[in-house]
Amino acid sequence: MKSSRLETMILKELIHNENYARKVLPFIKQEYFIDRNERLIYQEIESFILKYNNTPTHEALLITINDKNNIKEDELKSITEILEDINDSRTDKSDDKWLLDNTEKFCQEKAIYNAVLESISILDNKGGTKTKGAIPQILSDALSVSFDPYVGHDYIEDAEKRFDFYHKTEKKVPFDLDFFNKITRGGIPLKTLNIILAGTGHGKTLAMCHFAASFLSQGYNVLYVTLEMAEEKIAERIDANLLNVDIKDLTDLPKDIYEKKIERIKSKTKSKLIIKEYPTASASTIHFRNLLNELNLKRNFKPDVIIVDYLNICASARVKPSGNINSYMYIKMIAEELRGLAVEHNVPLISATQTTRSGYDNSDPDLTDTSESFGLPATADFMFALISTEQLEDLNQIMVKQLKNRYNDLTVNKRFVVGIDRAKMKLYDVEDSEQTDLVDSGQIPVMDKTPFGKKTYDFNKFRGLKT
Repeated sequence: MKSSRLETMILKELIHNENYARKVLPFIKQEYFIDRNERLIYQEIESFILKYNNTPTHEALLITINDKNNIKEDELKSITEILEDINDSRTDKSDDKWLLDNTEKFCQEKAIYNAVLESISILDNKGGTKTKGAIPQILSDALSVSFDPYVGHDYIEDAEKRFDFYHKTEKKVPFDLDFFNKITRGGIPLKTLNIILAGTGHGKTLAMCHFAASFLSQGYNVLYVTLEMAEEKIAERIDANLLNVDIKDLTDLPKDIYEKKIERIKSKTKSKLIIKEYPTASASTIHFRNLLNELNLKRNFKPDVIIVDYLNICASARVKPSGNINSYMYIKMIAEELRGLAVEHNVPLISATQTTRSGYDNSDPDLTDTSESFGLPATADFMFALISTEQLEDLNQIMVKQLKNRYNDLTVNKRFVVGIDRAKMKLYDVEDSEQTDLVDSGQIPVMDKTPFGKKTYDFNKFRGLKT
């Protein structure tokens, strides 16, 4: 009697339906077949297709399986019966769409079933090197199983889709600072890595805390990962920003006033800001992925923006720091992993890096002033430097210089200033008149203490340009 089990039907179609086989083979796994004999048949079908780029015949499978030494006689008899059943039913026609839909459902159910068994094994301490923290990812991977027929962009056939893409409004997370929105054409896009370059004490954490507070106020969920300061210290800086209170005065703020201010913020936004601390140089994207899974499962929280403070003191998920790997490769790997995390979770990721020692006092830093690895700016989508001088400090301003920009023309508004209130951990827009003496579309830098800057100044003065 012919079997009607889906597994047998899948095996039959893999042999007799080449179009079906090419569509589903990348998604079917050997472990989805619980019956050992069916699994052996699938292994041989898969091996034949991968080796010869064609579907096997009934006779070819029988010969190959008969030649195996590790198959018992009763198993060989059962396998032969299954193959005869498949061969007898080869004229039966199945609806292709129905077959694809049910094969996809079969793969999804088997993936979830196997993931649950693996999770139970881990809980029983039989999971080998895997820990309980791996369970959310195992279940997430199983739930995401689906057939994806997309194999690339056809330049001619997909021209209409490309035209629609050109006219589609890209989703971005906007800043609350005008010039940042100008240089990014409305904010930072999803799936990007955005880097702040600054010397020690020049405002990297202040800027990241300000962005976190701004995004929260705009209704975006924010995950702030800190590897440098305690969670409470980061929250204190965000408090100073959002409550509009000097950071040194927070301890003197009466509890009832503090609670009223927090309630006022709560009433204005439904979004959340989660701050998570890790020990310096101990956490990698493996830890961040596990955190994201836990936040999703335990708090139903998915971030719209991730901020990591800061990149150089993260760990790599792929290699450990040692004498066998230099800082260029190590930091580049961390940057690639963070960008991969942003792509995977469809969010913009903001982080920071230090300047080199020579770049600390440089009033006109460039990409070569990035500490430890030039591989970082090579990976980043958007990178800007924060520049502070005594003159700017007197004006309560900080200069921003674009270093890399995949979103807009790097030469337009290359330098600009924003106001800075260090006591309240805030950045703010300044009057347009404050920008007039800065480099921008044909203008010349007015502040550069480097030897290169002096040469530029003298050269432009010789040409009669504004200096």
